[in-house]
Amino acid sequence: MPIQQKNISVKLDARFSVSTTVKVIDYVMERFIKIGGIGVIAAVSGIFVFIFLEILPLFQWPEVKEIGVVSMPQREYLEMGVDQWGKKPFFLDTESNFHFLTLDTGQITTIPAQLPDSVRVTAYDYSQEGGTLVCGFDDGRFCLFNVEYSERFIDGVRELEPSIKRSEIYRIGRTGHPIESITYADSGDQKIIAVVQDTGARATVSLVRLMQEQTLLGSGAVTIDEEYDLTNQFEGTPVLLLAGTQADALLIATDEGRISYFNIDDEDCELMQVFQPFADLADPAINTLDYLFGGVSIVITAATGENRVFSLFIPANGTSRLFGHTKSFPNFTEPVTNYSPSLRNKAFLLSSDRTLSLRFATNSSIRWEAQLDYNIRDTVISSKYDRLMVLSDDSNLHVYNLHDPHPTSGISAFFSRQWFEGSPFPKFEWQSTGASDDYEPKLSMIPLIIGTLKGTFYAMLFATPLALSAALYTSQFLDRRIRTIVKPTMETMASLPSVVLGFLGALWLAPLIETRLVFIFLLIVLLPVGAILTGYCWSRLPMKIQRGVPAGNEFLVMLGIFVIGFVACWYLAPTVERRFFSVVDPVNGQVVSDFREWWRLTTNTPFEQRNSLIVGFVMGFAVIPIVFSIAEESLSNVPTALSSGALALGASRWQTAVRIVIPTASAGIFSALMMGLGRAVGETMIVLMVTGNTPVLDFNMFTGMRTLSANIAVELPEAPHGGTLYRTLFLGALILFIFTFFINTLAVTLREHLRSRFKTV
Repeated sequence: MPIQQKNISVKLDARFSVSTTVKVIDYVMERFIKIGGIGVIAAVSGIFVFIFLEILPLFQWPEVKEIGVVSMPQREYLEMGVDQWGKKPFFLDTESNFHFLTLDTGQITTIPAQLPDSVRVTAYDYSQEGGTLVCGFDDGRFCLFNVEYSERFIDGVRELEPSIKRSEIYRIGRTGHPIESITYADSGDQKIIAVVQDTGARATVSLVRLMQEQTLLGSGAVTIDEEYDLTNQFEGTPVLLLAGTQADALLIATDEGRISYFNIDDEDCELMQVFQPFADLADPAINTLDYLFGGVSIVITAATGENRVFSLFIPANGTSRLFGHTKSFPNFTEPVTNYSPSLRNKAFLLSSDRTLSLRFATNSSIRWEAQLDYNIRDTVISSKYDRLMVLSDDSNLHVYNLHDPHPTSGISAFFSRQWFEGSPFPKFEWQSTGASDDYEPKLSMIPLIIGTLKGTFYAMLFATPLALSAALYTSQFLDRRIRTIVKPTMETMASLPSVVLGFLGALWLAPLIETRLVFIFLLIVLLPVGAILTGYCWSRLPMKIQRGVPAGNEFLVMLGIFVIGFVACWYLAPTVERRFFSVVDPVNGQVVSDFREWWRLTTNTPFEQRNSLIVGFVMGFAVIPIVFSIAEESLSNVPTALSSGALALGASRWQTAVRIVIPTASAGIFSALMMGLGRAVGETMIVLMVTGNTPVLDFNMFTGMRTLSANIAVELPEAPHGGTLYRTLFLGALILFIFTFFINTLAVTLREHLRSRFKTV
């Protein structure tokens, strides 16, 4: 007989039904949380994209575009220059006429030099920085031309009016012998001119010092002060001369490829060095010799196309600055015919018959290079580094627009060793500003990265053992009534402003610790050892004695040990310092018991009052509350069933804490360390105030550092918007962003691994 099924309706109790309001709230909150999560991801991604777009121009190559061609009269031009605005270049022809070209209109203004008919220009040298052209004549005399521009504004448009001021014609060296090469330098207080003359037997080199009298009405006439004959002070036939931009040096290049470097002072002209830039080549002859902007480095090319840079620096165990090989560039396939320096940075323009190459000395890079469809006669870079002008053999002036706002940047500039001017070796260095216009920015990120890691290491080294030990003792051993006081107190420490901690660390703690370092080291070593021995001895005491101290109050016994240890270290420190850290003062020969002097003389490294050790103490004090709070919470949340079961099976409280509680809470403990590490990495004010804030590259605990975050805080107010420094600071922010992202990703991965390994369900 089939069984008949009946419909049974069950009416649920109202207590178990969900109201419509709760359902609506649950629905809304679920979607709100999803939208919020997506919003967070979008915000982080947007920040990353924004930072990336800000730094992208740092790694882009320059844009060079031809914007016009102007035909000049068919003449043979000796020299070309341009005003500081790049609007009206001039050309000197073989008939000693200056032709000024207005680029906007193509109008040419000719100003004759008004030289005597009896002289002919045989050598010339033009300084675009000073606007001075010196011309040597076939009769052994010379004169100076100052190319000047007066400006006026007509309907808001700048109009330039050129003029030429010629000095008197002066005699130099051997009268009647033509000048084959000439060089000129003017530092304001001192002016020098050197010439090479063909006397028939051997070419001679003469140098004169010029003097210009200053009066209340302005500058007076230029007169010859003193003359030197340098012919017998070097070997070989002179072919090229180059005067130092500060009128304090003279370089003489010979046909054998040797360069003689003379230092010029108020009293004498002294030979300092003789070197051969291309001694390793079969043909060591020097083709061109010119100064880089700043007058510290020289750009040299060989007849075979090699291009090298030599800079002045004090060599190891030396006392005077000498030239040394610092940079090498890719070779030209043919001899270089023209050199033009930039007056804004360390860029320079080289050209051969049809090759034009823009190079940058600081990072040894070729910024731009092109093969042209015409022969090159002369080149020039505008003072603002925004235009290139090339004069062709057919007397056409080709004008190029140059957009290269970040020549000092690049992968090698940020992350490789660079040989900067004045340094005897390549190195990582950060120094964004200088005192003069000829300064080259040093933008290596390595000292900042090392400084960030250094500060984080010392902070975590100090904070980790204290925070984790305190968290373990508070959660597993401390009396619950005392715990209700300790835990909120520790959490309150996290609210202390970083600027207050930095202020106290810089003005109070650093001077206090400076003269008590031996005492601090004794505390760091002896107190933990004393605590461990005390704990071991306490565990071996009879239970009757142990029960005399209520459970959770054992720290009272340890407080007494700490007081005894503190007093013992205080009185022991002077004896230890005299016994192990005494040195002989090199000045007076007396024995000095001072750890600071011992460190300087023994390790040959500096000792600074504000150093990494102080950073570790102060920043560690800021990190301890974070690590303690999260770790203590994780340890306290371990199910009591686990610890109770271990205790019931006969394990001690210490065994239970180490073998049961810590492994179970390891994921939370690791998260606490990662949170503390993130705080230490991103800390700004403490590092800024407690250290010397100097971007040094060492791991000495008694020197300071500069971190990525502190560098952004210091440099950003001085960084022009959109400039190289401004975008480089964003690069530092990106590195910090990637660093913290890597830490967080590693933390999540390891935390999930620990959770799955030590899960209790």
